[in-house]
Amino acid sequence: MTTGPGGHSGGMSTTLHAPLSRYAARLHASVGDRHHVASPLGAWLLLALCAAAPRAAADPDGEHGLAEFLGCDRATAARAAAALLDAPHPLVPSATAGWHRPDADTARLAAWRAVLPRATDTGELPDQAGLDAWAREHSAGLIDRFPLTVSPEVVLALASALATRVSWAEPFDVAPASALGPASPWAGRLTRVLRSPAHGHRAWIAATPEAGDVAVHVANARPAPEHAGAGLSVLSVAAAPDVAPADVLAAAYRIAADADAAEPAGRRSLFDLPLGEAPLWTLREEVVHTHARGGREERHAAVLPRWSARNEHDVTDLGFRPAVAAVAPGLRAEARQATVASYTRYGFEAAAVTGAFGLVSLPPEGVARTAELRFGHPYAVVAVATDRRAGGAGPWHGVPVFSAWVAEPEDLPDSEAA
Repeated sequence: MTTGPGGHSGGMSTTLHAPLSRYAARLHASVGDRHHVASPLGAWLLLALCAAAPRAAADPDGEHGLAEFLGCDRATAARAAAALLDAPHPLVPSATAGWHRPDADTARLAAWRAVLPRATDTGELPDQAGLDAWAREHSAGLIDRFPLTVSPEVVLALASALATRVSWAEPFDVAPASALGPASPWAGRLTRVLRSPAHGHRAWIAATPEAGDVAVHVANARPAPEHAGAGLSVLSVAAAPDVAPADVLAAAYRIAADADAAEPAGRRSLFDLPLGEAPLWTLREEVVHTHARGGREERHAAVLPRWSARNEHDVTDLGFRPAVAAVAPGLRAEARQATVASYTRYGFEAAAVTGAFGLVSLPPEGVARTAELRFGHPYAVVAVATDRRAGGAGPWHGVPVFSAWVAEPEDLPDSEAA
């Protein structure tokens, strides 16, 4: 048994599961009920990197406000993020970065950079083309541009990227869309859907406190011998149509915590459920030859659609104000996440790039006057030499070289107007 950050037994996943579940609930709630994909982990990692910044007594929000979004204390979050980033998962490449404008470097920023995970990129703030290239490189080419646009006000830039592209260990079979059931609003809109193969996928019915009985399907990535022990599972969880999306997502996160267990928590026996049609399944019984204990064999199959999504989410209010304040007090924050995912018969691919900017605060409101000076009648011109070659004022410095009185102006030729 291992001990994760904060002294919790059971490994890193045990430590992070609850904080990530709570953060995911906030992120998805901010998006709403529309079709979307997001990466709560991608955003949370950036908050956790900021949690490593030296604490400032004059910045209580950077301390307490940030911990509230992290779901744990700052030190635990920083250690957890470092453990993930310094031992990257081979099927989910990750990257993080913290860049700054050279003329805005401070001792506080330097102290923060010194404790960042080894894999985190640091250095001078890239231009927009550089940010976009970073996003493409670390999203496996799935995201073309950085989710924020750099401007002269940007002093600090934070970035995280997660990506995966896997093939299923066993591809799906194909079924007519009518297999989704007569109550499905998609059955009449689609032609073909995915059916789990006879072997290689897992499915079950689970009882959950958030969403009641739910249907669960799990497809696993094809294992790679060179990455023994590393895998990726994609869970699909459906509840009754009247259950709120937030509750279904919470149930899915709960099930994901031990989805690879031989007997997942809350699994329902099919012999405890009534035969016939239900909103989420059809349960039938037949006589078979079986070696199952007591002669009672349970089989599960799943039918689900192919899907894809591409989104951008504003995550500024999901912890990034106190996070930026923890690293560079006085800067205002802006944060967005770009995501993409595709779930097909043969595999799954997804990527998320989360970006956060620390920008110089807007000056206080005042009054500005602008004078447009017009040289619309005769005026004088003097050409003056400047000379600071010796470090001070040289012999030519300030010497008028040419002078004129402009009394006959000329029209601008076409060659200069182009």
